[in-house]
Amino acid sequence: MTTQEEQTRTGLRFPAGFAFGSATSAYQIEGAVADDGRGTSIWDTFTKTPGRVLNGDNADVAIDHYHRYREDVAVMAELGLSAYRFSVSWPRVQPDGSGKINHKGLDFYKRLTDELLRHGIDPWLTLYHWDLPQPLEDRGGWPNRDTAYCFADYAATVHEALKDHVHTFSTVNEPWCAAFLGYASGEHAPGRREPENAIRGAHHLNLAHGLAVQAMDARRVGGCVNLYAVTPETDSEADLDAARRIDGLQNRFFLDALMTGRYPQDVLDDLRMDLGFIKDGDLATIGAPIDLLLVNYYSRFTVSGAPGGRASAAAAPTESASPWVGSEHVSFVNGGRPVTSMGWEIDQGGLVEVLERVARDYPPIPLVVSENGAAFEDVLEHGRVHDAERVAYFEAHLRACREAIEAGVPLEGYFAWSLMDNFEWAWGYGKRFGLVHVDFESQRRVLKDSAIWYSEIIRQNRPHEPTDS
Repeated sequence: MTTQEEQTRTGLRFPAGFAFGSATSAYQIEGAVADDGRGTSIWDTFTKTPGRVLNGDNADVAIDHYHRYREDVAVMAELGLSAYRFSVSWPRVQPDGSGKINHKGLDFYKRLTDELLRHGIDPWLTLYHWDLPQPLEDRGGWPNRDTAYCFADYAATVHEALKDHVHTFSTVNEPWCAAFLGYASGEHAPGRREPENAIRGAHHLNLAHGLAVQAMDARRVGGCVNLYAVTPETDSEADLDAARRIDGLQNRFFLDALMTGRYPQDVLDDLRMDLGFIKDGDLATIGAPIDLLLVNYYSRFTVSGAPGGRASAAAAPTESASPWVGSEHVSFVNGGRPVTSMGWEIDQGGLVEVLERVARDYPPIPLVVSENGAAFEDVLEHGRVHDAERVAYFEAHLRACREAIEAGVPLEGYFAWSLMDNFEWAWGYGKRFGLVHVDFESQRRVLKDSAIWYSEIIRQNRPHEPTDS
């Protein structure tokens, strides 16, 4: 047995059928932004605006997955992934965001899913991971209610084209980020700083989810939220209120809507704005039954209501405003834990906390950890990346998953973020999350130690195949 195998035999055992996957998003990996009829997205526009992205980076090429998808699927197969979560580029399928369909774009996803199935990898399709077609943004973007109806039409188109290839669909990835980083803080595309429109956008993203669920009638469909455990710095009244506010806007605003068909009243009260854009019937649409809930988890928030702290949980690489609409005074403090290169505190206990909370406080539903991972300062030396910190991160969070299962949480899978190093939004190519190292100049892929470790965990959990007698 090799040293690596000895280190990997950790006793991490999961129930039969547990999905071991990895995840990516279209804009971060595909490149080919002008190929085969793809339209322009808000991120194409954002990255070409000076000062928006670190070092002026863009994803015109990214890691060229559009042309190298067969190579990348072969890497997935080598790792032994049972599932792969990817997103569809809306402007690749529907360049104007409505109307004419670009069949060459759809054909790419048919080829991709065919290749996945040929290698025994289950495709998990996300409809929206932040790459809104620019023509829809020109008409108001997510603060415009019509965008939600355009999304439902797009969802129906993708579902009809790929329903024989894909059995698990999810709607909107992390609507909090799309709404509040895109329309309040301005640190993500489209880069607007309009707090009231961020709330409108958040509601319309939720509405888009519900309308898409209705439009697809998919055999298995879920919503996807990024959740944080939230802790007050002290037990002072101001800090307790800060924790309530941040938990409300980050977690409950989306969980309550998707899972119970209502918004938490205290959050609406915090906003102090006209909510007339929430129409009769909207919340019933948003709260329509789904088959599973996808949970993205990275870190814990420790917050204070005292003045003088940081207004965001992690400093943006470029100038930005607060994303915390109605609670701009809240600050984020270091809770004393180790941090990743993003400045995010490492706290696997928070993953157990959020999973148990969803299982306890909301109607019963299968759960999946659909993103979990960490950026570190990886170094490629002599053809290897010895990313021991990432191995420790994944092991700790997989142990947290097992702890949650033992506590009765109906957890059915885990997707490591990310499969490969890629374009990290406003951070450009400055942060690496991948299991697989990518040289952004040569596009060479190299398995990191974390990939080898994860592959062995997957192998240990495969059903035993009987040998010939």
